[in-house]
Amino acid sequence: MKRFTRSLKYVYLGLMLLFLYLPILYLIVFSFNNFAVGAGRRVSYSNLGRWNGFTFANYGTVFSGDAGKALLLTLEVAFASSIIATVIGTAAAIGINTMRKRSRNVVVSVSQLPMVNPDLVTGITFMMLFAFVNGLLVKAGLSQINDFVKLLIAHISFSIPYVIFSVLPRLKQSSDMLYEAALDLGCSPFQALIKAVIPDIMPGISSGFIMALTMSLDDFVVSYFVADRIQPLSVYIYSNTAHGSRGVNPALATIIFIPLVAMLLGVNLHRLSKEREYEIQNKKVKMKK
Repeated sequence: MKRFTRSLKYVYLGLMLLFLYLPILYLIVFSFNNFAVGAGRRVSYSNLGRWNGFTFANYGTVFSGDAGKALLLTLEVAFASSIIATVIGTAAAIGINTMRKRSRNVVVSVSQLPMVNPDLVTGITFMMLFAFVNGLLVKAGLSQINDFVKLLIAHISFSIPYVIFSVLPRLKQSSDMLYEAALDLGCSPFQALIKAVIPDIMPGISSGFIMALTMSLDDFVVSYFVADRIQPLSVYIYSNTAHGSRGVNPALATIIFIPLVAMLLGVNLHRLSKEREYEIQNKKVKMKK
């Protein structure tokens, strides 16, 4: 009976992983498919599931034309917004962690609102906000907010809560004695923060950065309402695939996984090496005792 239950658990786990990752594997495999449609190699609903032969041509033209501009814009916004959101979110998490319990609970509850707020509401809110601000700037004789800046502000805003809630658990695991010990050893408050606190909570910061980057790359609704004369990759793909239009290069969606997978592997390998060093140090201490 125990063997059957264990086998059932593995079957359930395998089915769950298959359900989660099969679409991604399908996308990666078919990004090498020879989609010879019309004037170029593009995905359409008529040939999406038909294998026409292996080719690298889809990746050879991924940075060309409007598609390349959309991809570069998406990567620029994603990395810039993730870095800024990580800095702001980490500082906010440290500040929240030092508050009293009642004040901390209120701020944490307010910080959760952007995460549970529907993307449609968030996108329309940002659109109305930027329209209002641009109207005031025009009346004052100033230039309107740049489209890239609007997109960047919007992505920073909805990414910050994910960084906060990635760093806060790590701060709770960290000891306040670390900061006080750094002060006793002659560090200034800023030096104690940079040299003692930040390295100790770095796993949480890394997780928050990856979450912010993922949310920015994944976003469509907010970008659709905020972006005016520019098109991130998600908006470009939608505008070229909606209503049976010509489709897009299949390699565009796949190439987004490259920075994410690389960072995930780097962070996990670094964490495993640190855990291994910690285990070795613990064994040495036990042997000395």
